[in-house]
Amino acid sequence: MSKFQCVSCVVILLFLLNSTPTHCHTKGIRPKNSAGKRLSTNMTQTQFSEQQFMKWVRFVGSLRHSLFKEAKNKLFPSYTITVNKNSMAGDFRSIQDAIDSLPFVNQERVVIKVQAGVYTEKVNIPALKSFITIEGAGADKTVVQWGDTAQTIGGKGQPIGTYNSATFAVNSPYFIAKNITFKNTTPVPAPGAVGKQAVALRISGDTAAFLGCKFLGAQDTLYDHLGRHYYKDCYIEGSVDFIFGNSLSLFEGCHVHAIAQTTGALTAQGRSSLLEDTGFSFVNCKVTGSGALYLGRAWGPFSRVVFAYTYMDDIIIPKGWYNWGDPSREM
Repeated sequence: MSKFQCVSCVVILLFLLNSTPTHCHTKGIRPKNSAGKRLSTNMTQTQFSEQQFMKWVRFVGSLRHSLFKEAKNKLFPSYTITVNKNSMAGDFRSIQDAIDSLPFVNQERVVIKVQAGVYTEKVNIPALKSFITIEGAGADKTVVQWGDTAQTIGGKGQPIGTYNSATFAVNSPYFIAKNITFKNTTPVPAPGAVGKQAVALRISGDTAAFLGCKFLGAQDTLYDHLGRHYYKDCYIEGSVDFIFGNSLSLFEGCHVHAIAQTTGALTAQGRSSLLEDTGFSFVNCKVTGSGALYLGRAWGPFSRVVFAYTYMDDIIIPKGWYNWGDPSREM
């Protein structure tokens, strides 16, 4: 197991090995290092950071993707809204109220600053409310939490399912989150438990970024559903399949922590066709935790996950990945 403890090792997990060349994956789309560059006299550090992110967005958007349209964005905010649990110190007391106040079709960058506190609420951003930035006071200071699971009974008397269990759901494009924690409070389920999928955040919109955020949960913590997403310096915690979905995502400098009681799995990537330009890439990350951990389970027949220059604790099962009980996924 010592080979998984080398900080500079490169571990590549490919759920499908084939000779067909793959195009438009995450190779070459890391944002360029901005160290040493001077800020414009009229630009703040925050604006400069967003500008660097936008360079990555424009480059990814210029690639020929079979599933995604050209990426566009609006960088600088037109106005800012403040959320504070103290109604005398902010525009709104809840995050959802702030989102509901935006136009039905939002076409300009809006920053929602969420002050320190624990916000116990279920948040949903509709598909037409684009260009939203959620900015906390720090991932350890600003927390949004809820406790639904897939078996939670909904308004129609039926279980809501994994998709609707998310504490925070993003359905619109051009979303940015900074310095905030998304948490599902459901405890770690017993091995083999049914219906305990409990999503902290679901991102279903294209062209999103998460900077300095935390995602806390157990089974199915981060539903990286659809679209192109960038995670920078984030902390992601869970037990089974706690990063899952079928997006095209880059995780850079992130800390992934397993809290499995016995056996767990880090990823469950859902690529279902050779034609899909989707997959997860982990670069300069760190994997720690408890239990015995698969790097991934082949949720889709052509699942694709890559780990590069990533430190791994001595918890990784030597086989590396699990075929979801389907030998054909080992082709």
